[in-house]
Amino acid sequence: MSQFRTLSAREVVERIRLGSFSAVEYVEASLSRIREIDGRIHAFLTVMEAEALAKAKEIDAKAKKGEPLGRLAGVTVALKDNLCTKGAPTTCSSRMLQNFKPPYDATVVERLRKEDAIIIGKTNMDEYAMGTSTESSYFGPTRNPWNLNYVPGGSSGGSAAAVAAREVSLALGSDTGGSVRCPASFCSVVGLKPTYGLVSRYGLIAYANSLDQIGPLARDASDCALLLDVIAGHDPQDSTSSPAPVRNHLKSIEESVDGLRVGVPEEFFGEGVDPIVSREVRKGIARLEEAGATSLELSLPSLRYALAAYYIVAMSEASSNLARYDGLRYGYNNLQPNDDWNAFFSRTRREGFGPEVRRRIILGTYALSAGYYNRYYIKALQVRALIRNDFERAFKSCDILAGPTMPVLPFKLGEKISDLLALYMCDILTVPANLVGCPAISVPCALANGLPVGLQMMAPFLREDLLLRAGRVVAETFQGGWPI
Repeated sequence: MSQFRTLSAREVVERIRLGSFSAVEYVEASLSRIREIDGRIHAFLTVMEAEALAKAKEIDAKAKKGEPLGRLAGVTVALKDNLCTKGAPTTCSSRMLQNFKPPYDATVVERLRKEDAIIIGKTNMDEYAMGTSTESSYFGPTRNPWNLNYVPGGSSGGSAAAVAAREVSLALGSDTGGSVRCPASFCSVVGLKPTYGLVSRYGLIAYANSLDQIGPLARDASDCALLLDVIAGHDPQDSTSSPAPVRNHLKSIEESVDGLRVGVPEEFFGEGVDPIVSREVRKGIARLEEAGATSLELSLPSLRYALAAYYIVAMSEASSNLARYDGLRYGYNNLQPNDDWNAFFSRTRREGFGPEVRRRIILGTYALSAGYYNRYYIKALQVRALIRNDFERAFKSCDILAGPTMPVLPFKLGEKISDLLALYMCDILTVPANLVGCPAISVPCALANGLPVGLQMMAPFLREDLLLRAGRVVAETFQGGWPI
């Protein structure tokens, strides 16, 4: 079974088409791997074994008849547990939705099924995607496959860990302030946050609507491009979905980076960034230069305000989105005899939500309250506009921006859970892309002290092709091996 773990998603599809092995054999290998190691990693909350094997048999039957197969035929894919999956538990890693089974598929799930992907299970995450370490899950933390004493990053930690540990070929996460890129960096995989609107959010359980975006996780940039090509494109069920034509990212990824202009913002290497991370990321940028790119130093002065603006906007939108969970319309409830409404509502939300979710709801409600709305929320939106302007100016002189994904190396489980400011500061380099709405990617560039370092790149709207092309060069020249 171990021979399957070295194959890319593209190779899996090709070999199933050629009959080198069956989809059932490949799925059984993934299930065997999950049974072997997931008890130590805890990447999965739900494994959909019966459904996965049934889909694999269906694909094998089509292949035997010579019928056309989809672009992801037989490839195992894991889904972050905030993506609605018909008939399967979709919990957001929260007690509030512990027993929720959606009656429909998210658009991205429909598109995966249409291309014959095999959905093998739902992955662990920070509760309601609020976190940087996958430690706030109601069902317990996920561990980093590179070192089980360390966090995998968050909030899509389960998805990244499943890909890194070779339990699946591909995974989907969601990215509100770095939740795809952070775990991609900490687990040494490729993670992409697409342009806002490129991928439909229909069926994604919302955290912050103006920031959320679904993104792919893969072991190399070409597989990431393939998965993006499958899930991208206009969706009339999402009012924020972009009508722009979708590029063929897999086709364009092989193009040269010769002449690519790489902007290196000084703020990405400032206070709070571990010198080890800075050193290794600059080596990654140098590999782009060796391949023909040029680099230039520049400044994005408004970035100093990005983290504060992000948390005000995100928490405000979260407080509004999560107001629906009142114990009557949605989710967990604990109705007691002779309860009045206030007691019932308070108890339900206190018991149904974890401490981090409650904290963000309270802060967001405060920022939107009378007398403070203009002082906090409106001011944050104004800062967001300034940051967007800085990025627009930067992209006039360069094609992409590059720097560290995370300011620090992966940290130990429990190390920052009591130091919330330090935990929030870990998002300082990833949140700007969400505020702006531009695409951003994290690719593996080094191992330091046995722990992964990720290089982050950002590009103008709808130029994911540039990021994937540059990401392929960096990742291919870094030979870091694989964990357990």
